[in-house]
Amino acid sequence: MKKLYIITLFLLFTYVANAAYILIPMDETQKNHLKAYGIVYWILQKDVEASWLLNYRGGSFMFKQTEIFEKELKIRGVSYQVIADVQSTAILREIADPEANMDEVKLHKAPKIAVYSPKNKHPWDDAVTLVLTYAEIPYDIIYDEEIMSGVLPLYDWIHLHHEDFTGQYGKFWAAYRNAEWYVEDVKVSEEMAHKLGFNKVSQLKLAVAKKIRDFVSGGGYMFSMCSAPDSYDVALAADGVDICDVMFDGDAMDPNAQRKINFENCFAFKDFTLVTNPYQYEISSIDATETRPRLTVDKDFFTLFDFSAKWDWVPSMLCQNHSQIIHGFMGQTTAFKKQYIKSSVLIMGETKSLNEARYIHGEFGKGMWTFYGGHDPEDYEHLIGDPPTDLSNFPNSPGYRLILNNILFPAAKKEKRKT
Repeated sequence: MKKLYIITLFLLFTYVANAAYILIPMDETQKNHLKAYGIVYWILQKDVEASWLLNYRGGSFMFKQTEIFEKELKIRGVSYQVIADVQSTAILREIADPEANMDEVKLHKAPKIAVYSPKNKHPWDDAVTLVLTYAEIPYDIIYDEEIMSGVLPLYDWIHLHHEDFTGQYGKFWAAYRNAEWYVEDVKVSEEMAHKLGFNKVSQLKLAVAKKIRDFVSGGGYMFSMCSAPDSYDVALAADGVDICDVMFDGDAMDPNAQRKINFENCFAFKDFTLVTNPYQYEISSIDATETRPRLTVDKDFFTLFDFSAKWDWVPSMLCQNHSQIIHGFMGQTTAFKKQYIKSSVLIMGETKSLNEARYIHGEFGKGMWTFYGGHDPEDYEHLIGDPPTDLSNFPNSPGYRLILNNILFPAAKKEKRKT
């Protein structure tokens, strides 16, 4: 028995001494940043814990080494290093140094993801579904009917993209009212509204916005891009007020609509003015697209803020990147004018010279939300009918990395700091 005990201890010591970890560097040495997120998600699906090393080599990942994991990394073309236990310990010790703006966050569970997207085809794509597909991260597509049926509590995370929650069909009427896709969109939307018991599309969209608000308030996480962020807040602010003109809902808008807007209902914005002209491709003064100076692609960029990884770990996690300077990109909503952002909102990325915010975050109830301006981080001026971006040409996109930071965020759990 004594001999067996000694052998067992020896084998255990040998195992611990030889234990290895996989480090996925996320700095400039990484061949495919976007697929790296997919690998981490895949590992979480297998109930394996991973560490997100905030501000360490661009926000690297680390987890226990297995042959299966190495094989998958090679298949997906993700750069990695196998390191010994003593090396992983040294990295964690370096990160834990009080003088270092770095920290470790544990990722425990693959979040269940929903993308809010219509069933009928539109002549534009969605940057989030593009990057989720490229990174091989699974998601469900849900829309108005599913949300009104109460499916949101089944998910940890919902994404909103090129959507108009005000019921004005993105203000595309002036330019595209005779286009086949626009006519079809109006038809399908009106049929769905009537099916679900609403007289107008705007009433259905407001009800959907409220369901999403309740989801966030209960602890869910919402990420929103392009036209969805401001149209979502405008819809909530206009609860009970008709802000749609006759070509959108069959009757005139309330002439006193602006005075009846309730900014308290908004997640992010305040004091904005409605754009009531149906010929203007804009719903409010929040967006900077039409008022900013015309910039060329080589001069349009925004800067990420540098947060304390140890104390401001949420925004620090959402801003992990191998570049603090992100190339700008346009959208129906390109950027948020700072004068219309509530003081409680955290600005994480800005174009300071233009007084614009591009990437903002906040809390609502028990949940959190993030708004990201622009349509496609690698297509500067994405136009109606343009082909989808081929992300195999942009595997290291800093702009797309911000989307994927938000994907992994619900999986994170910060360990309590020892005192």
